[in-house]
Amino acid sequence: MNPNWLKIWDDRYQESGYAYGDQPNEYLKVQLEKLEPKQILFPAEGEGRNAVFAAALGWQTYAFDISEAGRKKAIALADKQNVKIDYQVGELASLKYKDEAFDAIGLIYAHFPADVRVDILATLSKLLKKNGIIIFEAFSKSHLEYVNKDANVGGPKDINMLFSIDEIKSYFNNFTIIELVEQEIELKEGNYHNGIGSVIRFVGRKN
Repeated sequence: MNPNWLKIWDDRYQESGYAYGDQPNEYLKVQLEKLEPKQILFPAEGEGRNAVFAAALGWQTYAFDISEAGRKKAIALADKQNVKIDYQVGELASLKYKDEAFDAIGLIYAHFPADVRVDILATLSKLLKKNGIIIFEAFSKSHLEYVNKDANVGGPKDINMLFSIDEIKSYFNNFTIIELVEQEIELKEGNYHNGIGSVIRFVGRKN
């Protein structure tokens, strides 16, 4: 792991308040409410807003991130909401999740470095049970135009960390597509996602 990458996230999550707010991502919220609560994993979960929401719906909720500062915020939020989440700190390769352990995965703005993204997404796919659901929202490659106009909307400025519809089809080629769209949306998430941006939204079921 690049130590600068870890420092960036630790510094952000050590700020007062919640960097992306304490409410769940809207797309995740809508999709989760359609499903029967079972076991769900949140990779790169940061300060826990989505994991805590899932736990409040009755999901058995697991999460991980590289940032201990993020975990502390997540546990505090879970305690405030009187729910429990299993939150580990580390890179996915070092964690001991079992294949086909989860009924759903929530991948929300998980912009992994380009050199590890393919491997991480392949590993995450293996962690889903057959017929498991992935719920995904992240910035599209078109988002560069938006963030260059308004940095407040947030998101990576490296196009290799952004997504295209074709890339999603490739990464999740063993999934049945329930929804896959590129959309312009308005974000109002904490201090770091505010404004108009372009995102990929994807829901898929593992074959």
